[in-house]
Amino acid sequence: MRITEDIHIDCSQIAYFWYNIVTMHDLPLSHLRALAAVYETGGIRPAGRALRVAHSAISRHLRELEALLDTPLFEANSRRRMLKFTAQGEALGKAALAACRDLEHAIISVREAHRGNTLVVATTPSFAVRWLLPRLPEFYAAHPSIEVSVVVDQQIRSPLEHGADLNIRMGGIQSKKGVLALMDDHLFPVASPMYLGRVNRDDVLSWSLLHDRDPHTSWKRWKVEHGPEELDVSKGARFTSSDLVLRAAEQGLGVALARGHLAEDALQTGALVRLCGDNQVFLEDAYWIIMNKTVPHRWCVHKFVKWLAEVTA
Repeated sequence: MRITEDIHIDCSQIAYFWYNIVTMHDLPLSHLRALAAVYETGGIRPAGRALRVAHSAISRHLRELEALLDTPLFEANSRRRMLKFTAQGEALGKAALAACRDLEHAIISVREAHRGNTLVVATTPSFAVRWLLPRLPEFYAAHPSIEVSVVVDQQIRSPLEHGADLNIRMGGIQSKKGVLALMDDHLFPVASPMYLGRVNRDDVLSWSLLHDRDPHTSWKRWKVEHGPEELDVSKGARFTSSDLVLRAAEQGLGVALARGHLAEDALQTGALVRLCGDNQVFLEDAYWIIMNKTVPHRWCVHKFVKWLAEVTA
């Protein structure tokens, strides 16, 4: 686990790192890659495993980077398994990791762009696992010559940041300019048969509520529309994604509010059971398509967007 503090570094501090590194020729790329891996994984050994090199090589790169910068990047009392960054190390590690990720996305984009039959879709893990991947075989059957790569990220980013042709996002967005509404959805309670065997399925007040961090799918919204007034929506376990909260419900941990489209397969297989009859909360334009405006929209992208419109109509 990486131990750091919330540190705010101004531009002059970051510029100090590069005082003696003024050209592309002088950039210690392998050293920065090692630092980025340590920053991401929290230790030298896991960084070595991530980069598939000996941990001694990681240690050597870090020592050489500190010598090159003439600046300590780690606290003197840090242990190999629990590194603590200095303020300068924190800033440089964060910048190095961000740069490595940008390069990774750019490489993916360049690698895919030269092949006219490929496209990259960026979306949330929940939408990818619960909706998109189960339906991709249908797309491949209709368009066998097109290859679809999927990049997942919980944070909202532009397609350009992912090196993607388009993003599919869940929930509300700040601006509808330049985006396409994909589909609406409905919100309703679900639970596993195992959990329902232990509680009264009609007694909402006896349920253990499972919460998704998405404010658009909160139990507060359900209470406003369907009650009951006595329902305490402050209680219950919280999860960071729609997929996790549905998995928790499938494991019998309680009752989740499900996005209908994401729960379809679980309802069909019987892993989850819908509760409260036909009561539901309407989610207008719950999913969006954001196109990458920096690249030409190739024929395969048009085919994929058209297919999305057809399967969600």
